[in-house]
Amino acid sequence: MLRLGRREFGPHEPVIMAIVNRTPDSFYDQGSTFGDGPALARVEQAVAEGAAIIDIGGVKAGPGEQVDAAEEVRRTVGFVAEVRRRHPDVVISVDTWRHEVGEAVCEAGADLLNDAWGGVDPKLAEVAARYGVGLVCTHAGGAEPRTRPHRITYPDVMADILRVTVGLAERALALGVPREAILIDPGHDFGKNTRHSLEATRRLGEMTETGWPVLVSLSNKDFVGETLDKPVKERLLGTLATTAVSAWLGAQVYRVHEVAETRQVLEMVASLQGHRAPAVARRGLA
Repeated sequence: MLRLGRREFGPHEPVIMAIVNRTPDSFYDQGSTFGDGPALARVEQAVAEGAAIIDIGGVKAGPGEQVDAAEEVRRTVGFVAEVRRRHPDVVISVDTWRHEVGEAVCEAGADLLNDAWGGVDPKLAEVAARYGVGLVCTHAGGAEPRTRPHRITYPDVMADILRVTVGLAERALALGVPREAILIDPGHDFGKNTRHSLEATRRLGEMTETGWPVLVSLSNKDFVGETLDKPVKERLLGTLATTAVSAWLGAQVYRVHEVAETRQVLEMVASLQGHRAPAVARRGLA
């Protein structure tokens, strides 16, 4: 059972995490939700389309203008509090690697800390434990935040992913983070080239076999773009194909831009696996 905030999710229940960037330079939406009004509208739409988690980020993942902890707090904390007020049952996640930001957003009502940079600030897990919130433990290949990989190699990329993410999860558990609120993430594109991300997807079953819930962040990423030679705005089909494979291999949480399309893919895979009944079943029965 996965428990985040007020929500509980069964072992075969796919969970959609909708991305809401509070940045002026995000790679995909290019700052469209930097303002409070558009960002709150995005939350409303995502929840209506089936997102159970809203993931709020105050710093672009890639290189760009410097954003210190104070500015990241300014971009996220008030917004977290307002989303909490409007949606008391939605799971609020904050994408941050800084413990100072983690502390501030937990005070404002966050339920989950999404550490996409692999524990570069070990105090973030301590914050999650102190507040009893969830933690995403991600493989980033030892990369520094907001840097791109350069000629990175692994003897066995999945072995390294398992070593790092399971190690981070076990440390979080030992610190006091609730076991049912810890997730592991292979970290597609983070500290990886395209071939690494493809291999991580093919071998995702090795992660799900650990027993930790697996989160995947696939949406419109560069490994999809390079695989199909498509620009950012033309990566949806490749993203959805990767989502279907990840669902079949047992991933549970999906961090996405396109909620409605992802929901259809996840429901179809769940029905193919026998975990979900068809919405309508009239064919051959009339």
